Amino acid sequence: MLEAFHVREEDAVRVSSADLRMSVQAMFEHCGMPPEDATLATEVLVSADDRAVDSHGVTNMLRYYMDGFAKGTINPVPDWRVIRERPSTATIDCDRGLGIVIAPKAMEIAIDKAKQTGMGMVTMARGGHVGMCAYHAMLALPHDMIGVCMTAATVTVPPTFGAKPRLGTNPIAVAAPARNETPFVFDAATSTVAINKFRNAKRLRAEIPPGMLATIDGTPVMEPSLVPDFYLPLPLGSTREMGSHKGYGLAAVVEVLCSVLSGAGFVYRDGPYHHMVAAYAIDAFTDVDGFKDTMDEFLRALRDTPPAPGQERVLYPGLYEAEEAVERAEHGIPLHYEAVEYIRTMCAEWGLPCEL
Repeated sequence: MLEAFHVREEDAVRVSSADLRMSVQAMFEHCGMPPEDATLATEVLVSADDRAVDSHGVTNMLRYYMDGFAKGTINPVPDWRVIRERPSTATIDCDRGLGIVIAPKAMEIAIDKAKQTGMGMVTMARGGHVGMCAYHAMLALPHDMIGVCMTAATVTVPPTFGAKPRLGTNPIAVAAPARNETPFVFDAATSTVAINKFRNAKRLRAEIPPGMLATIDGTPVMEPSLVPDFYLPLPLGSTREMGSHKGYGLAAVVEVLCSVLSGAGFVYRDGPYHHMVAAYAIDAFTDVDGFKDTMDEFLRALRDTPPAPGQERVLYPGLYEAEEAVERAEHGIPLHYEAVEYIRTMCAEWGLPCEL
């Protein structure tokens, strides 16, 4: 992770995952979520902090969810339902329920369909924020499947050459199992970075590299800068010369597969969030043992690539997060002190347990 988006140790309070889960679950239940859903929401949210995906963990998202419950934009007890279904596909109307609760359930449906037909794909219309997409994609791994998750998010990103935002940061996650190597887990926004990372950098008053964002009229900022009060994230690639049309195009692909395909329209016109999860049974395509052995060789080939001058080593998607999960399990999760203070304050106000 770039240092600009990383919580500095001097700004952090180290907390245990178990203590954090206790407080977060109590807060979800206080807002009206059934205990089972609150447990699942807590697992998805804190798992991001466990894996050092701080942009989608407690620091940024918990307050957003609590505010959504208070304003009525998030339904704590949604009557979500399958509105269209075939043997390998389904569409869910989420009834404004949190994506961090409904997406794992949708992935269960996709996995069950993949067991029967070789693949399962579920679109989710009118849901809430889905959290760390990798969580949902990784649910397929224990079933010897490849998992996919995408989400069409709030409009913040302009198209290449555009002066106004028309797309979200629209992340894509893909998880694939291996035998002995850490699983392959790719999870990335189709913008230069996830917008929550800009929020982290702004909170930390950290300078970000050139080409990551644009001024409010869509002009790319091509020198190092602090995150301003008003800005637009750029598509992955930053400028047309550096390939921003590719990030823009991928964001549009996510919109098609999550929003238009679910019957929800598109986010700029009809609002967020819309999601898609899919599971691919490896044995429907090839031998599982052979796949895992080949994945091991492939991932080692990436990891063992000689580093370029000035670089320490080569990583593959998912390796850094897995290593950070081990470190944080031992030393605690480094939450920004403002996030810890927010949890303490809300728990005290609501009379909830808090060990942070």
